[in-house]
Amino acid sequence: MSKKSAIVVGAGIVGLATARALVARGYRVTVFERNERAVGASIRNFGMIWPIGQPTGPLFDRAMLSRSIWKQICEEAGIWHDEVGSLHMAYQHDELAVMEQYAEANNGLRDCTVLSPRETLQKSEAVNPNGLKGALWSGTEMIIEAREAIGKVAQYLAEKYQVQFYWNTAVSEAKTNYVKAGGHVYHADELFICSGIEFETLYPELFANANITKCKLQMMRMASQPNNWRIGPSLCGSLSMVHYPGFQAASSLPALRKRYETEYAEYLKWGIHVMVSQNHTGELTVGDSHEYGLVHDPFDKAFINTMITDYLQTFTCLKDTRVIQTWNGLYPKLTNGQTELILEPETGVTIINGLGGNGMTLSFGLCEQYIASKFDGVPA
Repeated sequence: MSKKSAIVVGAGIVGLATARALVARGYRVTVFERNERAVGASIRNFGMIWPIGQPTGPLFDRAMLSRSIWKQICEEAGIWHDEVGSLHMAYQHDELAVMEQYAEANNGLRDCTVLSPRETLQKSEAVNPNGLKGALWSGTEMIIEAREAIGKVAQYLAEKYQVQFYWNTAVSEAKTNYVKAGGHVYHADELFICSGIEFETLYPELFANANITKCKLQMMRMASQPNNWRIGPSLCGSLSMVHYPGFQAASSLPALRKRYETEYAEYLKWGIHVMVSQNHTGELTVGDSHEYGLVHDPFDKAFINTMITDYLQTFTCLKDTRVIQTWNGLYPKLTNGQTELILEPETGVTIINGLGGNGMTLSFGLCEQYIASKFDGVPA
């Protein structure tokens, strides 16, 4: 009896996660990618697997499932990864109060605790000690180098599971059991459309009617730090707490946000919160901003990058802050508060989209859960 077959459109993180979940269930999988390699949002990010940002419950569990799958693949495929955890720094008492409430609400549910200034500086000598009140430590965060890891995951799936990849092959039509690509027709039992913002091209009417927009983010990379100096955990300013829904567990978060609306109005206007992670070569990835709309200026805004680096200096003391690269990325973002968009426009066709800025953190978990519910009868 021949294996069931599936076609996945898109070789970014959602497409790779879908392919992995399918081959784990015995499917013969073919992946189509319109570019010679993944060059979209999946490589234009921090490379952070970031459970701390997810609210306790199903989304945090999904993030931790993703993390476990990431770790397994990284270990099997020899992909660099660093289980460094994270630090959110507090320089005002109301910021520290949010962190204390977060830690209390998640006591026994997560690996997190509030550290004193001395304990914080023991975790990372890259933290700015001036005025430091303390920090929230979380041990669940893991870093990869997205520019390399995404391609290596594809290579791993091809070598271990014989997933077939068609690069430089744009899919122009998808129907119940076939796609058209490069002048050819390819058949399969199931189709999965995992093409990020390019979902608009294949299904323009569905895209137009969905509660979806596009988010542009700006990021930068700083030089490798001298003498193999490491920052340790990923470092975050307290503005990140009003960005990630996980911190809504803190009862005083609205009051903190209200202060920020006055003191950091321009930062909130451009969706700026600042984080820094370090890759295996010692380079620092820094960002980011969030602009929403269906059409975006393709060029970076210099003042946004300046705002990011200015705020970065308030909570870090880095050895080398020379910017060696800047870029922007685009990803689909749901406008109705949902965390993913899964549609079945016709029999045998599934669209998986809309993870927002959580693709690296949630994709492996989401796709494992969804494919299990679809084909194994396991509740999602």
